[in-house]
Order: sequence, then structure tokens, then C-alpha cells
Amino acid sequence: MPRPAATEDVFRAVADPTRRAALEILGRRRDVPVTALAEELGVGMPMLSRHLAVLRAAGLVTERRDGRQRRYRIEPEPLRELYDWAAIFRDFWPEKIENLRSYLERTSNDT
Repeated sequence: MPRPAATEDVFRAVADPTRRAALEILGRRRDVPVTALAEELGVGMPMLSRHLAVLRAAGLVTERRDGRQRRYRIEPEPLRELYDWAAIFRDFWPEKIENLRSYLERTSNDT
């Protein structure tokens, strides 16, 4: 079975904790003014602008003008690629954790 595709831009975009936090905020609220987003994230406008440029390039957010305000909205579809790719590993962890649990039980019984 071939590996699901996920663009490098999406991975790069979500690799940064500030960008992940921005996506979480945008996921909870529909349409957020850039100033409110900066305030909630606790970052300055120049830094936020750079983060939003990465998110826009990855197709994860859209920007629209509302008078003098810029408002942002999440576009979740590119995250589907990331989710599909990460799903490959869903079955990996329970088995590894169970193996670790068994190992720890065996070694603790030996002492």
C-alpha cells in the first residue's frame, strides 16, 4: 500500500508551535481579525505576519479584507493529508507500549 501524500509545506507549517496555536485558535473561532489573533497568541505583528505567510503558502488559512482589518480563517483540507499520513502510525504505538509494559513487568519480577 503506498504511503499517503502530504506536502512538505503542510508539515513545515504545523512543525512550529506558534503556527499550531494559531491553527487551534482559528479552528475554535470561525473568522479572526489579525490583531485579535496576535493578542491571543502573545506575539507581535511582524512575527505573526511571517507565521501567517507560511500558513497561507501551505493552504491552511485564507485572508480576507474587512475594511482596514485583515481577517483569517482556517482551511482544514490540507490537514487531511497530514492526518491520513499520521494514521499509518496509529497501530504502531499500542503494540510498542504493551511490549514495554510486559518488559517492565518481567524485569521488576526478577528483582
